[in-house]
Amino acid sequence: MGSVNALVGSGYAPLAAMILASRGIATAQAAQEYLRCDAPLPDPFMMNDMDIAAGRVGLAMSRGEKIAVFGDYDVDGITATCLLTDFLRRQGTDCVSYIPGRLEEGYGLNPLAIRQLHDEGVTLIITVDCGITAVEEAQLCRELGVDLIITDHHECKEVLPDAIAVVDPHRPDSSYPHNTLAGVGVAFKLAAALSGSQEEVLEQYADMVCLGTVADVMPLQGENRTFVSQGLESLRHTRRPGIAALMRQCGCTPDSVCASAIGFMLAPRINAAGRMGQIDLAVELFLTDDPVRADALAEQLCDLNRRRQAVESEIYQQAVSMLPMGQLPEAIVLADESWHQGVVGIVASRIAEEYACPAFLICLDGEHGKASSRSHGGFNLFASLTALSPLLESYGGHELAAGFTISRDNIPEFRRQVCALAADYFSDDTPRTLLDVDCVISPELMTIPNVESLDILEPCGNGCPKPVLMMKNLLIERIHLVGGGRHMRLRLRSGRYTLGAIYFSVCSESAAVQPGDLVDVAFTPQINEYRGERSVQMNVLDIRPSCAVPCTPETAGYRALREDRLTPDVAAVLTPDRPMLATVWRYLAGMGNSIEESPMCLCRKIVRWSGKPMNLGQMMTCLDIFQDVRLLRVVRQHKNLSIRLIPSDHKADLSQSQTLQRLMKAKES
Repeated sequence: MGSVNALVGSGYAPLAAMILASRGIATAQAAQEYLRCDAPLPDPFMMNDMDIAAGRVGLAMSRGEKIAVFGDYDVDGITATCLLTDFLRRQGTDCVSYIPGRLEEGYGLNPLAIRQLHDEGVTLIITVDCGITAVEEAQLCRELGVDLIITDHHECKEVLPDAIAVVDPHRPDSSYPHNTLAGVGVAFKLAAALSGSQEEVLEQYADMVCLGTVADVMPLQGENRTFVSQGLESLRHTRRPGIAALMRQCGCTPDSVCASAIGFMLAPRINAAGRMGQIDLAVELFLTDDPVRADALAEQLCDLNRRRQAVESEIYQQAVSMLPMGQLPEAIVLADESWHQGVVGIVASRIAEEYACPAFLICLDGEHGKASSRSHGGFNLFASLTALSPLLESYGGHELAAGFTISRDNIPEFRRQVCALAADYFSDDTPRTLLDVDCVISPELMTIPNVESLDILEPCGNGCPKPVLMMKNLLIERIHLVGGGRHMRLRLRSGRYTLGAIYFSVCSESAAVQPGDLVDVAFTPQINEYRGERSVQMNVLDIRPSCAVPCTPETAGYRALREDRLTPDVAAVLTPDRPMLATVWRYLAGMGNSIEESPMCLCRKIVRWSGKPMNLGQMMTCLDIFQDVRLLRVVRQHKNLSIRLIPSDHKADLSQSQTLQRLMKAKES
């Protein structure tokens, strides 16, 4: 509380002070440093090989050599390609851009592209947002007499490509202070090194750096925060006809542009060009000076995005239908010949989120497959692929998203081994999905001035997330479905305070709530404007049952039980007594023969129903005891438990439970 008072005393509004304090920011000076959007930009030449890269590009410019900027087909790669291409052309350089076809060539440098560029007279290739694993391709460049400069931001493998220069803040020998730059950020640094003025280059290209940084979900801290803050301002007054046209097409007004708008509105439409095999549309959109052409390009990108959504929906339905019945594996690995290579990454992301586990979707073509994967719960994809690299033909990416190629014959063994890695990483008892809450607040803090004060946190995104607040013991007075039944509007009450809330993409059945329930609500606060009236609204992220008595996610004792390392003290605390067993059984029996629920939510519902304390480990132990004596069957479906009661005419003898016997034996030892 002292930190909150100190921040309030320094002029911060109470709600903003509480959020800053919850993030470990105790003083006004620390808050200023955390929130500042004008952090100094480190010297580009602090990056390894930047001097060599800038020297070689400068030499090519002075000689009139033909340069190719070779990029990637996502927003980061497109903006990086366009930034460096436009910068070099404005210096009078003979420069072409090349982004490989996602479907025909795949990711990164490839021999076909290198030979084509060589035949066109290119003597220097500069990669942006790719190239860090292109060892064989770098050797081909040397054989052809084409110089290669690599600028990238992805994780490095043990061997770096033998290029003229390798500029990547992830190099193990790097001393650059920020290793979280996007690919477009590294491309910007090269342009700045050539220019001699970072400020001038950023003023010219802040919009592109901002788009790529946000779309690639880079942490909005330090240098990136400066990029995005200045970039958002540039987007509000953009001088690029293509960006202005795209913003108009998707309804992103200058007043509404923010990091979230980039992520949900602009980025998907730019990405659609690469995903649907028409990357030139996005490149031309950024480089055109013709407003009429810009409008046509923006319209085509929006149409491509609608087609992408239709393909995504079809692949998602197919993928879900392929999941095994019963207990799902610890990681989902699916393959099909008909899937669209440009879209499977989005589907993998959706499946990983929905099923709370890493997802790997493989597009088969003959005897080989190209995969896109997405992580969940902190599972490190790049480290896992490195461990399984003997099964792969190639791979790359980072912790949260990665791609690889694999022989069809190796897919079953890859599936087996990656599921084993995921099983070692995830624990059966702990929640798979966790929502980090900044702080618990009381309803009187939900005022328009307090919510408006949170604007100081902008730009919000990875590394500086939107505030997540929680209110406890709210009574659901009314539920009203909106948006054709797809969303849920609620009226909540706490004492004399009435609060409005919206819960997107959720109905009362899926949220397992009804009027009269007492709940805890996690939400982001926002100002709602309707017919000229402004009011505070809760944008709900999650709802759970309120508990009047202790209900904790403690599972250390239960893990000790599962791993056969019980001590007498742990066993004494974990062992459920007869009343606790009876409470859990009566609740389950009252819910019918089938229950689908997350472990922690089920525990809270039992505690609220009974009014008796219990932790998650104790509830899981009760379920194991019941399963031992065939009262029920429990299957873990990632974030949920699937519980089926087994009908029986005989009274079960709980003393015959192996789980209970182990607990009793440990207590007595």
